[in-house]
Amino acid sequence: MLKGGEWSEMFISKRAIMKGTIEGGAIILGPSRIGLGTTIGNNSIVGYPIRKKMIELANKTNFENYDLKSDGASIGKRCIIRPSATIYESVQIGDEVETGHGVMIREKTVIGSGTRIGTYSVIDGNVEIGNKNNIQTGVYMPPGTYVGSNIFIGPYVTVTNDKYPPSPKVSGVTICDGAAIGCRAVLIAGVKIGERALVGAGAVVTKDVPPGKVVIGVPAKVIMSREEYDEKQRTYVGSA
Repeated sequence: MLKGGEWSEMFISKRAIMKGTIEGGAIILGPSRIGLGTTIGNNSIVGYPIRKKMIELANKTNFENYDLKSDGASIGKRCIIRPSATIYESVQIGDEVETGHGVMIREKTVIGSGTRIGTYSVIDGNVEIGNKNNIQTGVYMPPGTYVGSNIFIGPYVTVTNDKYPPSPKVSGVTICDGAAIGCRAVLIAGVKIGERALVGAGAVVTKDVPPGKVVIGVPAKVIMSREEYDEKQRTYVGSA
């Protein structure tokens, strides 16, 4: 089923409810639901089986067997899933969601409406993401991450979930409504980023960030309020 490292043909499960459109060799598995006006990009796959099922399949790697194992995924209306995205089974995606190229969204992830997820980002399963978020290129979110709504997450932000790796204990990060996370910041397992808080580029957050505060540095420390930051932003934009 693979040719030159890429999926070589289109496959749509007979169990799928397909109201959108697909480009090229996209694959829709199991009882997946694709909403009206949604586009599934070339070489994308929706409803990919979880690891346990892949082990059970052993060498039976064909679409028909994948299809029988898959519980499908749900994608809402007017979404754009760009080429080479992989969306696992038991994923729920709302309306008007967009992904970049090569995005991976693992099982039991829920994504609200109007959210954008940048190219090569990895949402690594059991993650909850709210509405109208802007998640940029190369972001990593592990299991247990909770993201509210109206949040900006800059390129290559890394969220962690294990304080003493490698251990079996998951400590999820919480990012509250209206927060902003600068590029390449690292959020250490278990921290909470408060409402409208801002994390500067390259910061390493080891403790909770209070609502409405701005933190920078390694480890991150409070330097100003969000109101002060917003005023600096207005001045900067106004001087253009």
